[in-house]
Amino acid sequence: MELTVNGHSIFFLFLIPFVTSLLLVPFVKKVAFHIDALDYPNARRLNKIPMPDLGGLAVFFAFLFGFMLFGEGNVEIIAILIGSFLMILMGLCDDIKPLGAKWQMLAQIVAAAILVFYGHITLDEVSILGFHMTFAPPWNYFLTIFFVVAIINVINLSDGLDGLCSGISTIYFLTVAIIAFIINRVGGLDITLAIIMSGSVLGFLVYNFPPAKIYLGDTGSNFIGFMVAVIALLGFKTATFTSLIIPLLILATPIIDVALSIFRRLLQGKNPLTTPDKEHFHHQLLKMQFSTRASLFIIYAVNISFALVSILYVLGNTEYAIALYVCLLVLFLFIVLKTDILFSHTKGKNQEKK
Repeated sequence: MELTVNGHSIFFLFLIPFVTSLLLVPFVKKVAFHIDALDYPNARRLNKIPMPDLGGLAVFFAFLFGFMLFGEGNVEIIAILIGSFLMILMGLCDDIKPLGAKWQMLAQIVAAAILVFYGHITLDEVSILGFHMTFAPPWNYFLTIFFVVAIINVINLSDGLDGLCSGISTIYFLTVAIIAFIINRVGGLDITLAIIMSGSVLGFLVYNFPPAKIYLGDTGSNFIGFMVAVIALLGFKTATFTSLIIPLLILATPIIDVALSIFRRLLQGKNPLTTPDKEHFHHQLLKMQFSTRASLFIIYAVNISFALVSILYVLGNTEYAIALYVCLLVLFLFIVLKTDILFSHTKGKNQEKK
């Protein structure tokens, strides 16, 4: 029996955006070189040569084409498209000539506000580990905007290694789709968007997998982060996500990495949001002499593990899921303590050598 979503074959729902993205990336790459939207090597970058930075445009247009064929128009999707376009426009400007952090944050807040006040997409209630909370206006507005901006920046900050942001985002979109089929919620807008986005991002990943030929740029990471947040919000609305722990589990690796980055910078007396560094989890794996591909596969494995636990949680095995989540969290924190994510071990190593 063929799997369908709103009467459309899931095979074509995924395949057409995938092929579209695959065909668009080489064209976008030429455009990036033509307008000098390049990522030039510096002390913070891992690339040794200038890299085209507009891969997110291919993802965006593949998504648009897929939705034109399989989506249905309503106020929600109009708000999502307007917000998406704003993220693309802001990212495009930043990739050509870097914008200040405050302008990026302002664009993200405006995009989130469009979802809330025009699309009426809000986070009104949250369940986590048995606790249930409801939020009335205006608190649900503030909570939704904070959630969207936070997720955009989590995804944006994870874009520091070939194939990393696009890979963990694909895992997220596919996990959402799998959960929807498990609980028989295959008619929602969130599922349509998740499948279209998984095809669009995976088509780009073919070129972004190490050694990368093109980067997402802020154009792509902001757009993808926005869609990750949107699909989570729609999931709560259609009961695809019955608990806040589910999207948090799927995104556990980048969320923990960003949280540790903020804490690390605070300990160092630096601005936690605007001070860049090379101490993220993927940087630590590279310092441990893992290759780029090996580092990427390790992070994929951790992310898939968290995604599988989230699926286990949905299946009703909440106690096992929480126990496994705790085990994964302890393992992750053990690795953290062995690296320089929080505290530098360089001084101690130098003393041992003496």
